[in-house]
Amino acid sequence: MTSKNDNKIIEKINSENEQPSSNKRKSYIDWDDYFMALAFLSAKRSKDPRTQVGACIVNEQKQVVGIGYNGMPNGCSDDVFPWTKESVDPLETKTLYVCHAEVNAILNTGCKDIKNCTIYVSLFPCNECAKVIIQSGIKTVKYVSDKYAKKKKIQAAKRMFDAVGVTYSKYVPKHKKLIIDFDEIDSTEDKEINIENGSS
Repeated sequence: MTSKNDNKIIEKINSENEQPSSNKRKSYIDWDDYFMALAFLSAKRSKDPRTQVGACIVNEQKQVVGIGYNGMPNGCSDDVFPWTKESVDPLETKTLYVCHAEVNAILNTGCKDIKNCTIYVSLFPCNECAKVIIQSGIKTVKYVSDKYAKKKKIQAAKRMFDAVGVTYSKYVPKHKKLIIDFDEIDSTEDKEINIENGSS
């Protein structure tokens, strides 16, 4: 036979068990920041001394299906081919050789169907990349920088996107910086997002 005190203890335990037990971290990054961060991380692989660009392709199920950065074609040594942007001899400029991040990301999908996908890219695509984006079936472009907006190749890209219904928008990340700390995994303390100049 249980006493009144025992009943009170049982009621308290049952009440506590009914309360939500989730203590999940509240400051995890959202999908858009995650995918754009992957594009920027990919750009760190670029050997281009002037501009490092990354791209990340995501399908409607929020799965990454392709990633790439600007670099020389396979087999063309980045120690031999030029990286300069200007030269008296056009054959000694990077322009004629470098594969842009968007093209590499599309090629790296491994022939997956990328129709209606979204491409996250650090820099607005040029006209040549726009052609490939359109032909691949990608429907949305999210970019961070449009610093070459006045150049004809960017204006041409936007003209083509507008003509076929590819939407594009400037993405403003929720956090100015996301820091990757390889030592963090060994910590046993609760963590928030490692950021600078942003809200956690």
